[in-house]
Amino acid sequence: MLLLFGEAVMLFGALGILRFPDVYTRLHAASKCDTGGAMSIILYLVLTMDAPGIVKAKFLVLAFLIAMINPMVSHALARGAYRYGVKPEVVVDMYAWDNP
Repeated sequence: MLLLFGEAVMLFGALGILRFPDVYTRLHAASKCDTGGAMSIILYLVLTMDAPGIVKAKFLVLAFLIAMINPMVSHALARGAYRYGVKPEVVVDMYAWDNP
């Protein structure tokens, strides 16, 4: 189940990278794809593989590092793009329906 979930997250994240219009939304899809998909695939490997405990511990450390580093890297990339002057193409006004 974890493997199928990880593959589905990776597939939908890749489709999001191809379909989304600007850097920020593509970056969002890429970071969710990496974090959720890779972590669930790694957890699947830890639970199903026949390996020594040290190998499983290394995989768990890898999953922890992915969970900690991916959000920071995507934030740094988005901030760098914003400081470089990349404007978002999509403008979402959540309160437009409230103010005619």
